[in-house]
Amino acid sequence: MNNRFRFRSFLIILILFAISFFYHLPFYVSQPGIAKELEPIIHVEGGNDAKGALMLTTVRMGKANIYSYLLAKWSEYQEIYPEHLIRGEDETEEEYSVRQLQMMEGSKDAAIMNAYKAAGKKMKVKYGGVYVVNVLEGMPAEEKLKPGDRISEIDGIKFTSSKQFMEYIAKKQEGKTVSVTFTRDDTKMTERIMLKPLKGTGKIGIGITLVDDRKITTDPPVTIDTDQIGGPSAGLMFSLEIYNQLMEEDITKGYKIAGTGTINENGEVGPIGGIEQKIIAADKSGADIFLAPNENGAKDSNYQAAVKTAKDIGSDMKIIPVDSFKEALDFLHTLKPR
Repeated sequence: MNNRFRFRSFLIILILFAISFFYHLPFYVSQPGIAKELEPIIHVEGGNDAKGALMLTTVRMGKANIYSYLLAKWSEYQEIYPEHLIRGEDETEEEYSVRQLQMMEGSKDAAIMNAYKAAGKKMKVKYGGVYVVNVLEGMPAEEKLKPGDRISEIDGIKFTSSKQFMEYIAKKQEGKTVSVTFTRDDTKMTERIMLKPLKGTGKIGIGITLVDDRKITTDPPVTIDTDQIGGPSAGLMFSLEIYNQLMEEDITKGYKIAGTGTINENGEVGPIGGIEQKIIAADKSGADIFLAPNENGAKDSNYQAAVKTAKDIGSDMKIIPVDSFKEALDFLHTLKPR
């Protein structure tokens, strides 16, 4: 009898543990990820090797269960984020994943454009429209469009950027409809979608967020293999690695250089989340230098948080503030070779 009771009790506890382990709370937990060398994943045909290394840094982000939530509560360098701060309002996991991967694609495009321009190399940019990365619940596009759809025309007009798309829509009136031509799974489709004020902003729209669809042809060719890495935060480091392979001079000068920051077509470096965790990842990898977004000297910038974290963990890394791709290059050109 006692053995049977113990077995049943153990089984109940095991089932409850399994349920609690797989039951997700409305939070995300981030923790230090890795610092990954970029030379193995970026290849410029005929490119030059580096004596040192340029590295992207990552954070590990996942939905919280009760155990990861409690662990993060007691950990100094794990962060807990309410779900709505990570995923957009009414955004599904699928839409979030698509958005992250599309932002990574946009980041790679901007990195290539900056690096080839700075290196004086040839490139051609062909615009194919815009990608849908998120569809807002309750908005007119909800029943018509899906994340991953590529919009090529509005009212028969072709657009070369998401900016032009939004400027065109903004001139329309609430209640009017627009003809949206898009491609889904290699099938071209057209739908009429009504315009409606967007939640929060009141601006007229159909209820989607977008990224540009560009095809860049370069000479020499370049490939970037990011697998399932998502988000735009590696843009700056992508740019530097591509540039380094294009040029005879090795800008690493034998150092291990980590960093983070978004980058746009104009070479401007933007802030990212999880800078503290990325500093820890870079320090564990033995990085000598870390490039951090300066946010034009803001008191609460990524750079300031990076300096504080490096000091707290006793890191010897040199933290460098940057606001642009050019500033990062200028700093690296001043390094004395090891």
